[in-house]
Amino acid sequence: MVTPEDWTSDSWEDVRDRPWDLVVVGGGTAGIVAAKTASGLGAHVLLVERHRTGGDCLWTGCVPSKALLAIAHQGGAAGDFYAAMARAREAITTIEPVDSPENLRAAGVTVLHGEGRFTGPKTVAVDGSVVSFRRALVSTGSAPVVPGVEGIQHVKLLTSDTVWSLTARPPQLLVVGAGSIGCELGQAFARLGSQVSIVESGQRILLQEDEDAAMVMSGSLAADGITIRTGVSIESFGPGVARLSDGSQIEVDTVLVAAGRRPRTLDLGLGQAGVELSERGHVRVDSRLRTTNRRIWAAGDVTGHPQFTHVAGVHGSLAATNAVLGVRRAVDLATIPRVTYTQPEVAAFGVGLDRVGVSGQYEHTIQHAEVDRAITDDRTVGFSRLVLDRRGRIVGATLVGPRAGETLAELVLAARHGLRARDLAGSMHAYPTYGDGVWKAALAQLQDDLAKPWFRRLISVLLGLRRRMTLP
Repeated sequence: MVTPEDWTSDSWEDVRDRPWDLVVVGGGTAGIVAAKTASGLGAHVLLVERHRTGGDCLWTGCVPSKALLAIAHQGGAAGDFYAAMARAREAITTIEPVDSPENLRAAGVTVLHGEGRFTGPKTVAVDGSVVSFRRALVSTGSAPVVPGVEGIQHVKLLTSDTVWSLTARPPQLLVVGAGSIGCELGQAFARLGSQVSIVESGQRILLQEDEDAAMVMSGSLAADGITIRTGVSIESFGPGVARLSDGSQIEVDTVLVAAGRRPRTLDLGLGQAGVELSERGHVRVDSRLRTTNRRIWAAGDVTGHPQFTHVAGVHGSLAATNAVLGVRRAVDLATIPRVTYTQPEVAAFGVGLDRVGVSGQYEHTIQHAEVDRAITDDRTVGFSRLVLDRRGRIVGATLVGPRAGETLAELVLAARHGLRARDLAGSMHAYPTYGDGVWKAALAQLQDDLAKPWFRRLISVLLGLRRRMTLP
């Protein structure tokens, strides 16, 4: 596996005194996409990365976690823990060359390994040596939040960044936080043989999703033997025990904190560059990802927009194009998909069920007990739900079931282009698939339209005319 020491920077002779069209600080997904996009447009691009290119997604996030989940979901037993961790590392090694400095250089990007810090509105220092830029992009990502809890020294503390260093399966794992990361890793470790407890301070798991989806997921986690405690927090730790705010205790030897992430904006010199931050430390951007310094843009987790790799990638492309060409493309926040890769998967975007009834919005839900593919697979736990506006346009969806993330793509595209449920219902879908649930939900809306009095009157008139026609 490549480490920062394994790759070399371009020399300062290649960097000094060059007129950089775009300097990118941070070599994760947003930075890599931005650098390649700008270079492809003919710009002179310098990318500065302090650790290793590829970012959290490659090294500690999407890639290793999905490899781990793949083995866990295949019915991995306790003895498969080592194979699962090895598979996670193998996945990183396989994908790493795509995000490597060599690949960036092949795309025309100059890469420097070092700490980047802004020293003024149009200058950035890399390990103390200053370069000038016409435009710049901040794409330094985010890091896990580790809350201070009394007695934390009594347990082995892990985050989504450090969990991959494990060499042995933790017998008793406590997961703090029941968002996507907590649920995914909690289920994976339970299926690989750990005794898992999840503690969530909110009143339920997956707070960002529909309550019905959270209920299905709670049942699945419980079936895996996971203890779920909601509405409580960790008060303190003792040797082999976590004390909760309600006075109860949980036996534990390892703690995985999955309670949110903070933007990596400290020590970047953004104040000297005239770049304002929000109260939570995110870079303030407009709809085009431009900061309060008109020379500087930001992309990815640092913006405070949803923290997903696909958001970072789109951000990088959009910000680079705006910065280099001076166009004014705006980011779309209404159709951002999100997926929790548990079994079953939970996939969603846009307006949720909690908004139904607001401004004329309503929903149609098909339980997967009505979906033939789910019946044939004996995997009927789950549902497909569409949220529509008063004109029948798709403005949100929640899918719970196998490969829900793939099924969601069709709905995101439909919403992006303002399509209605009737457009979806009129499109031929392969049978039998889990997409049948989406099609049936759309068909239910079409049937509602057909049942409306004005439409029934129109049908009656047309039918009467048809009956009176005389064929030759």
